[in-house]
Amino acid sequence: MPSLPLRTFLVVYFALMAPGLLLAQATQPPASAAESRTPDLLRQFNGSLEALVAKVSPAVVQIQVTGVGPLAGSGKGGVALIARQRAIGSGVIVDPDGYIMTNAHVVEGAQRIRVVLPVPPSESPLDATPVGQRQVLDAKLVGLHKDTDLALLKIDGHNLPSLPLGIRRPVHTGEMVLAIGSPEGLQSSVTMGVVSSVWRQPDPDQPMVYIQTDAPINPGNSGGPLVDLDGYVIGLNTFILSEGGGSEGLGFAIPARIVGFVYGNLRKYGHVHRTEIQVSAQTVTPTLAAGLGLAQSWGVVISDVIPKGPADVAGVKVQDVVVAIDGRPILGLPALTAALYLHPADEAVHIEILRGNDKLTLYVPAFEHHEKEDQLADFINPNNRIGRLGVYVMDLDDRLRSAMSSEVRIPSGVVVLGQSLDLNALTSSLRAGDIIHTINRVSVQSADQLRSALRGLKPGDPVVLQIERLGQLQYIDFEME
Repeated sequence: MPSLPLRTFLVVYFALMAPGLLLAQATQPPASAAESRTPDLLRQFNGSLEALVAKVSPAVVQIQVTGVGPLAGSGKGGVALIARQRAIGSGVIVDPDGYIMTNAHVVEGAQRIRVVLPVPPSESPLDATPVGQRQVLDAKLVGLHKDTDLALLKIDGHNLPSLPLGIRRPVHTGEMVLAIGSPEGLQSSVTMGVVSSVWRQPDPDQPMVYIQTDAPINPGNSGGPLVDLDGYVIGLNTFILSEGGGSEGLGFAIPARIVGFVYGNLRKYGHVHRTEIQVSAQTVTPTLAAGLGLAQSWGVVISDVIPKGPADVAGVKVQDVVVAIDGRPILGLPALTAALYLHPADEAVHIEILRGNDKLTLYVPAFEHHEKEDQLADFINPNNRIGRLGVYVMDLDDRLRSAMSSEVRIPSGVVVLGQSLDLNALTSSLRAGDIIHTINRVSVQSADQLRSALRGLKPGDPVVLQIERLGQLQYIDFEME
């Protein structure tokens, strides 16, 4: 029998099964040609599923995270027990050169991130691969974006198996999907289900929307891909709704279009750039519309306008209802956020609004929001790299003080300008904007002092950095290797 696409098998199988069920209710006639072909279709369908899993599984990795945090259940009497903790999540290789997308909550606060590449499947369940033969690689955190719960990692590798992001692929309610990851640490687990909804917004005041699926997802699946029958990543699994903590058929994945946008920004900048017009907005509810006397009971209403900001200058008012941006209808908060993210920063934003019963068109001058870290990157010099820490640094001076995102508490130290993606770095906890003040209780006044102190340490020696981050002091600890 000629080979057919997996989607075609589903259509043919159910088409053939329907007359068979009707015949079963009548007297038993001789087996029809359709009935005799049904077992072959099932075998080919099974073989196609196996081929799909074999195609996508090599690009799905397990992520092992080590960090320090409060123990669950501690904190009684106001005292929290702090201990080294380990967590496991999943990720998907999206570029053969070792770029991996996962959830931000999987790696946030990590002191060490390791990636376990999948082991090729064996023919026999008794043919187990020794743990020592698993390929475990250190990973560097390129950047994360809390608003979308996405993070980008980098491992040292080339020609790695990867999966394409289905950014332009339509997703339909009811289509079959596979979820792949490491639930409860069980690497390369595959579950199957359907898309329950292509648009879920759990919090009406938050812009994020998700794909809902009934494919079983459990703790450890976070960051793993939701793939369609052609092997495209249509979403990144991120959370479940559950009374008991396990899968109840209510899983949610970040759509591929959002994953692709954040991936491009994190890879290029280390964080996400966005267009701003300096307003606050909320989803319109029937109650809100009735109370404010709005002309429609759905969409997005402006709840605040920053004085003298772009929107204020253009004439946007509180209680304006946003109808469209750049010609795209705005039906809810996610559409508004997406339109601003995708808008070019060097062009005015074309906004159509309802003010009372009047429809107005305004042109709002937009600007691209730049994190303070962007300014710090301008100071990076290749000679300022400290490979053992995986960062570029510079002595704190007046120029750097003006670029910091918060007031500096201690007037001296070494400023982290950015990460250098050194995969042999001893820690991945340092961030752009951090100020290193001490190393093992010894004050650090310059980058040269920091290098000298690191050179004087032996493998196994403890290292404790006191840093200042956003005006708060904290410690980062690790061991020399």
